[in-house]
Amino acid sequence: MTVRVLLADDQALLTATFQVLIDATDDLEVVATAADGDQAVRLARSTAPDVVVMDIRMPHQDGLSAAAQLTADPQLHGTRVLILTTFESDDYITRALRAGVSGFLGKGVRPAEFLAAIRTVAAGDMVLSPPATHAVVTRYLAASGPDRPHATPREMDNLTPREQEVLLCAAEGLTNDEIAERLYVSPMTVRTFVQRIMHKLGAHHRAQLVALAYRTGFARVPQPPRPHVPATGPRTPDHGP
Repeated sequence: MTVRVLLADDQALLTATFQVLIDATDDLEVVATAADGDQAVRLARSTAPDVVVMDIRMPHQDGLSAAAQLTADPQLHGTRVLILTTFESDDYITRALRAGVSGFLGKGVRPAEFLAAIRTVAAGDMVLSPPATHAVVTRYLAASGPDRPHATPREMDNLTPREQEVLLCAAEGLTNDEIAERLYVSPMTVRTFVQRIMHKLGAHHRAQLVALAYRTGFARVPQPPRPHVPATGPRTPDHGP
């Protein structure tokens, strides 16, 4: 089955590059292109694509506002939004997640990863870049309310060793394809494991799954390396010749 894609980006050269890349595959095709958020919403409603690849900074209406419109439209319940942007700030990532997007990637992503991300969100899964994963963790660790996952470390122990491996990979921000490559299994197998883990832990989506892995201490946020401070001591005077 071919995944139908709408590209929304105000940079014509990038749009053309993405279109060539997508149309060169057997299972993906571009059905429309948009240069701003308003046009993206109109074209999505008329073409009903499987995935909208959306930039953030665009004229007339930005990509995050357009994404919120698309995800809230009941006629587009089967359409997923993948944000592809140069600006991976925590604020943009948090707003994108609140808008209901299915993925958030930086434009520095490799072509194969970009294509894999489109397939992943089309299949109903979530894709997060490492900065987006960090923002998810920060957001949910500080959150309170019914949307916050409540799994405990004891519930984590109920996961099988393979499920624990998959969860740790997801906590790193790896896609299903990347997890499959690391663990030498098929992407479909990884997807089954992820769904099983979410069911066991009571998570409603992948972002929650990643967050609770850190909140329970199952996964740990990497600490940045400490800057090297040279040892201090009495200075040896320079001696001339």
